[in-house]
Amino acid sequence: MAYIDGFVIPVPAGNRQKYKDLAAFAAPIFIEYGALRVVECWGDDIKPGKTNDFTTAVIAEEGEEVVFSWIEWPDKETRDAGSAKVMEDERMRPPEGQEMPFSGARLIYGGFAVMVDAKA
Repeated sequence: MAYIDGFVIPVPAGNRQKYKDLAAFAAPIFIEYGALRVVECWGDDIKPGKTNDFTTAVIAEEGEEVVFSWIEWPDKETRDAGSAKVMEDERMRPPEGQEMPFSGARLIYGGFAVMVDAKA
């Protein structure tokens, strides 16, 4: 069964295109190392929760939007090997002096074993 890496990231609204460009650059590298699919979603309908929500989970600041992303791998073994290769790949290093278009300190990340996968 597939294995999923999930991400929730606060991104300044003004960095939307920079983030999209970065994600479009990185996606083929993940696929090269075994990912089946890379999906990046810009928050469009995020409602405040009574206790918690996407915005508070990433401590989004004024002017920041929430990105919800996932990478689908065929299995955890492929993910573990592929992720290690991605992190070692020189193409994934930002050019000197270039800042990331999001706050990495408030990025939420985790690996998930698929329990249900229903398709139309």
